[in-house]
Amino acid sequence: MYMTLPTTVDEVLISLDSIINDCRNRDSRAGYFAVLYRQMTLAVKIGMINGAFEDARRMERLDVIFANRYISAWHAYNSKQPCSNSWCAAFDACNTTNLIVLQHLILGINTHINLDLGIAAAECCPGDSIGELENDFNKINDVIAELSNNIQEKLSQIWFPLRLLTKISNNREDAILNFSIGIARKAAWTNALLLAYQSSPDKEQHIKLMDDKVLLLANRIVSPGFWVSFILKPVLWMESKSVKNIIDILRKEDTKAARILE
Repeated sequence: MYMTLPTTVDEVLISLDSIINDCRNRDSRAGYFAVLYRQMTLAVKIGMINGAFEDARRMERLDVIFANRYISAWHAYNSKQPCSNSWCAAFDACNTTNLIVLQHLILGINTHINLDLGIAAAECCPGDSIGELENDFNKINDVIAELSNNIQEKLSQIWFPLRLLTKISNNREDAILNFSIGIARKAAWTNALLLAYQSSPDKEQHIKLMDDKVLLLANRIVSPGFWVSFILKPVLWMESKSVKNIIDILRKEDTKAARILE
């Protein structure tokens, strides 16, 4: 498989637009996370312009490396080429009809933060330079968490059972989502510190272990247990059955994405 990967944030946005449009045309639920990720990339771009990061050039380099891991995985999967086990699990789940939109979003977030972010950070800033990245590294996770909350709020306005579920569970769904991102941020930074100093053979082995752990988390998101699955049923029943419609609804959040880092 040959493909030209983006080298700038603007090119990343173009690539993500292509993925979203392809998913929309094929009614692929993979488009849900692609929309969220485009919004995150847009927010990072606005932040770079407005001086939200300590080093805008370094942030662009990290953003491009980070994005290319997702873009490469998406193209590999759809070309029936090898990709990480955790991305395969996330993309495989898009072929099922028994997961709510938030589960698809969390599957993508899980893999991209827990696997890709630490790898991208170590590649962007190997060795001692990794320590200089920490503050900007954390801001990327803040953007993902905030956008996830915005999308959940949007969906709950449209599909009342999601708002009801949040009340019944004492905001459990919010807590699970934010807690997962917080834990993932810490794990990703720990992995980045390790990978930044490792040689190639050790690095490959560590990434394999990371992928195995992320796959276990993905399986728990897909099959969260009887009780959680039971309380998610009303949301699943009431969500739109049109993948195109859901993608269009999620896309409306682009304006909020542009304001997060202002």
